[in-house]
This record gives sequence, structure tokens and C-alpha cells, in this order.
Amino acid sequence: MNTTAVPTTSTVAFTAPAAEQELIAGLPSDFRWGVATSAYQIEGAVDVDGRTPSIWDTFCRVRGAIDNGDTGDVACEHYTRMPADVALIKDLSMDTYRFSVSWPRVQPHGKGPASPAGLAFYDRLVDELLAQSIDPWVTLYHWDLPQELEDAGGWPVRDTAYRFADYSMLVFDALSDRVNTWTTLNEPWCSAMLGYAYGVHAPGRKEYPAAVAAVHHLLLGHGLATERMREAAPRAIDIGITLNAATAYPASDAQPDLEAARRADGMGARLYLDPLAHGRYPADVIADLAAEGVEIPVQQGDLATISAPIDVLGVNYYFSQKFTGFDENGRTVGDNGLPISRTLPLDKPRTAMDWEIVPEGLTDLLVRISRDYPGLPMVVTENGAAFDDTPDASGYVVDDGRTAYFSSHLAAVATAINQGADIRGYLAWSLLDNFEWAYGYEKRFGIVRVDYDTQTRTPKQSALYLRDLIQQLRTN
Repeated sequence: MNTTAVPTTSTVAFTAPAAEQELIAGLPSDFRWGVATSAYQIEGAVDVDGRTPSIWDTFCRVRGAIDNGDTGDVACEHYTRMPADVALIKDLSMDTYRFSVSWPRVQPHGKGPASPAGLAFYDRLVDELLAQSIDPWVTLYHWDLPQELEDAGGWPVRDTAYRFADYSMLVFDALSDRVNTWTTLNEPWCSAMLGYAYGVHAPGRKEYPAAVAAVHHLLLGHGLATERMREAAPRAIDIGITLNAATAYPASDAQPDLEAARRADGMGARLYLDPLAHGRYPADVIADLAAEGVEIPVQQGDLATISAPIDVLGVNYYFSQKFTGFDENGRTVGDNGLPISRTLPLDKPRTAMDWEIVPEGLTDLLVRISRDYPGLPMVVTENGAAFDDTPDASGYVVDDGRTAYFSSHLAAVATAINQGADIRGYLAWSLLDNFEWAYGYEKRFGIVRVDYDTQTRTPKQSALYLRDLIQQLRTN
């Protein structure tokens, strides 16, 4: 049964503002265009071919952890529908597909040899992509830590970094003859802070010192894997890491507001970028953590490993925020003796995630990274928006909000390039509606609608906008 419905002619009614069109038309001719997904969000087949549970399989069983009690057990059935999904990427004129590898599928139990069946899936995926002239971009870790490693302490424990490097080499040895671009981690901030400090992502712990330790061990795992992959590479390859970052705007020029923005930028961006690019943690962030009684568990040689040279920085961007150092009563210090930090609205339109739409924040972020961390090529590896889609009788979605989001953010990328930022490509999040972590299946980011009852895929207006835009730019 055909479960993919791709319009052969555009039904796009959206027209980008002329200023955005002009900026986008100036994007480089060799610009990379693609889509991104992650294993747990789309694959399903969680107990097939020897795969063992990840922390997300466990977290989904915690009462109240996931909206509607949803799980990734079935998701988009990508594990069995992969060839058709690759054909869909081709139909949308994308030249790059960024996907993640499921650690517990490839290395059950988080240690020991690779599972031949688990590796075989990604082997077939890479071959399918290459047969369609689509460049495979591998992400080695997108949050699905094997549960047995979490039982042994998880990312707050140093040994997990070494286990990650071992797992990375299992994948690298199998695919490096055909894959040219490798990302070690996706959004270590989310893994560490949402998973270990705030408890809203797997494994659901609320232990701030453990979260800070997880930050360091995630970065150490990245460095260890990078060194080993570089040494074993059969030819020149690109290795990088993907960070979710944003621009932290101060609410005013008042010192408490400036300090609140500095602290947010320190914990959200510089805590990762500085050790990666400069081989050191920011002194002001170390001081901020010390004020809370927390230390980063650095051992000798760690920072040299973490700062192993990379070839590309993936930047995931969704929104930016404004920060103030005053509480509602005008105080600058809380009852805990620590400085106040809280967000204020930027008074921008919002997505279904209640995230403000701030394309200028992406421009500011990319230009800032280019300025403060020169010589580091960037690709926007995730950018997109959830909206409350309403399909017609055929399943087609006119998603003006999402389409406008893409247009405004592509214009923001073009503006950053015009201001000197080195940006090599743009990957939309996401190819498919999928399991959106703690939000279950209610929030839809896909440019392709998935009917979860039938698994039918139907490209939305935003998908056709991107397809037609890419085709137009390639012919100019």
C-alpha cells in the first residue's frame, strides 16, 4: 500500500515578503539543503533485532512524564518504512539527511560488540541515501542512552564518556567508508539540564551538581570520540558537534539585567563553546557555579581532549529570550542569596510550543559565534516550528505559520552570511511529524504530516515551499 502522498504540482499559496525573498535568493550556490530527524522520535521497533531499552523507553513508562502517556514504541515506523522515507526526501529535492543512530540498537546494553542486525539497518539507510544522491549526515547521540548505562550512573559518571567513544567507533568502523560528515552529540545542554537538573526529559533526575558533571562528561565523550574517529578515518572527513543555542538579550542596560543575560549566555552557550573552541571553561561561569556550591569535575588532560579540532559546528535554533535580573518586586537577590534571573516576553508571535518567533536572534547568534569563535564553519542543523496543523480531507496541511517561519529564518541566515558568518547549509526540523519527547505526539514539527493511524505521509505546504525554493535556487 502506498503510504506517501506527494503532490506533483505545487499547491503553495504562501508568498514570502519581498525583502526575505531577495535575501534568500543570495544564498551561496553550494549551500547544503536538508532535513533532520532522530532515531527514537521516528524509528519505532523498540524491541526488534536485539535492541535494548534506552532511558527514553524507561521514562515513557513513568506516570505523568509524557503527555497522553505516549511512547516511542511505534512512532513513525521508520525502521520498516525507511526506503519510502528516503524516496520522500529525494522528492523534496533535499541533498542532505541528518539522522541519528540508536545506541541501544547498535550496541545493546551499552557495552560489548555491535549488534549485526542493528548496524545493518543504518548500513541499508546509508546505501539508500547514496543511491538517491543524498548526503548522509550521522549524529551518533540524540539522547537515547542505553538504560543499563544510566543504571550505572549515566552521564554524571565519567565512565559513560568512555563507553560513548567505544560505541562511536562501532558505528564509525561500519559506515565511515561512505559517510563524510559525523556529529558526535546533539544538544548536550538538553541531555544534561533537561535530563539531570530539571527532570523533564529522560532520565528525569533533578540533581543540579549531577547535571553539571553530565555537561563535562558529554563534552569529554565528544572529544574522546572525535580523537578516535580522526585517527581511524580512512580519508578526509568532517567531524563536529551540534549545540542548541540562542541569543540572550538583556531587558535593559541596567547592570542586573546585563548580568542576568550574561549568566544565561554562559550556561546556555559559552559553557559548551569555550571548552570546544578555546580549551577552557569560562571563568565567570565557573564562578557562578561555585556560588551555588557546584564544580565542574575536570581532570588533567580533559580540556585538551574536549578541544580536539572539529570541522563543522551544528547550530540548532528555535527561539531567543530576554532576561532580567529583577524580580516582580524589584529585588535583585533571591531568598537563596543568589542573583535573580528570569525571562520576560519579547512580545513576538508564538508557536504551538509557546516559543516566541525571533529570527533576528538567529542572525545575532550566528554572527556572534563567527566573531567569538572564528574559523569554525557552521551549518544550521535544526530549525523549525510546531503549529496546530489542520489537514484537509486528503491530509494536506496549509501551514502558513510554519512556512513563514522557514522564510524568515532563511532570510536571517542570509543576513548573517552577508555580515561575514561562515554558514554552509540549512537543515529543516523535522522531516516528519514525530514523537516530540515529553509532549508526545501532540506537537507537530514535521514538514510532512504523519497520520499516526495509517502512517500515511503527506507533505505540507512548508515542504513544497522548501522544495520549490531549492529547485529555483539551483536553476538560477
